[in-house]
Amino acid sequence: MRVFGIDCGTEFTGYGVVEADCEARTPRLVHVAAGTIRLNKKEKTPLRLAQVYAELTALMHLHLPEAVAIEDVFFSANAKSALKLGQVRGVAMLAAAVCGLPVAEYAPLSVKSSVVGHGLAAKEQVQFMVRRLLELDDAFDSADAADALAIAICHIHTAQTLQLQGAGR
Repeated sequence: MRVFGIDCGTEFTGYGVVEADCEARTPRLVHVAAGTIRLNKKEKTPLRLAQVYAELTALMHLHLPEAVAIEDVFFSANAKSALKLGQVRGVAMLAAAVCGLPVAEYAPLSVKSSVVGHGLAAKEQVQFMVRRLLELDDAFDSADAADALAIAICHIHTAQTLQLQGAGR
């Protein structure tokens, strides 16, 4: 299973592609790609959204995932920021839909719990565990890329759990 994770942001949108290698002697997670779409704050919103759409669509065509995983909206005290984030999430979902890919959404607590084992883990703990799970030595392009990889890992873990639960029936 290959999953394209997206960490939406109004300035930086992270992406990460992770594959579950179940054919290996010991099943493991494989890092395929990760990076950050950097948006110019001086550009008008429609142009920034068009950039996110174009880049995500191109990346999905390049990496050929089977599913897309996106972090669910967290509630913010700043309604204007939450609305802007919602626009980026909508564009990310549109890109996945146009590519014919199913989209799964995960709450931040679920992502942290799946990757670290604790829903209130610090960003540094998440980054450490992502590097460990993917057997990476290098630092990430950005914290957003690390978060996108964590979201993809969360989807793989969730899918594997659901598959095991279905097999036990």
